[in-house]
Amino acid sequence: MTDLLSPLLQLLDLGGPVVALLSLMSVGALAAIFWKLWQFRASGVGRHRAVETALAQWDEGQRARAAEALAAAPSHVAPVLAAVVLARRTPDEDARVDAMAEAALTRLERGFRLLDAIAQTAPLLGLFGTVLGMIEAFRALQGAGAAVDPSLLAGGIWVALLTTAIGLGVAMPTGLALTWFESRVARERLWLDGALARARAPLAARPDDAAAPRRAVAVHAG
Repeated sequence: MTDLLSPLLQLLDLGGPVVALLSLMSVGALAAIFWKLWQFRASGVGRHRAVETALAQWDEGQRARAAEALAAAPSHVAPVLAAVVLARRTPDEDARVDAMAEAALTRLERGFRLLDAIAQTAPLLGLFGTVLGMIEAFRALQGAGAAVDPSLLAGGIWVALLTTAIGLGVAMPTGLALTWFESRVARERLWLDGALARARAPLAARPDDAAAPRRAVAVHAG
């Protein structure tokens, strides 16, 4: 354990508080990334086979089986589509379902601002540490007077540049992870819009379950 911590402690000693802050930001970014991966998996993002089966049953007029399939589907969009299948089409109901869909997608976007803030701030913080390090290096060079040692300047510069390297090392994977998460949510939004349109389309032409038997009886009597 000591062998693992020793390089990290040396890095913190060289970079000072800027490296320590960047280390905390890297831990926060890593925690947020793992949390989002778990959330996406638990919510069934991108896995819509059970929901597609329910929509196929709904297209065939099997309302009860479609509702049962949606209730058992391990997807965060299943309750949204179940609300369409089980409810009557009214403007208020459509607005409620749209609000449910937006809420489901908004839950997937939680944590994006934190990842974006880390991706934007880490390189700037690294650059800030580099500027502070360069100031310290040139101050030491000035204090040396005529006895200038080139190794002193070189050592100060590479230590100063260390914070920029760490800042970029934190920002780049965080930005890539954020881009991937955003693309998954965008695809999820597009799929849900299509699924809602598909679930709503048959309802406009299909008679409701209560009225259909009465019309059938009336036709038979006629």
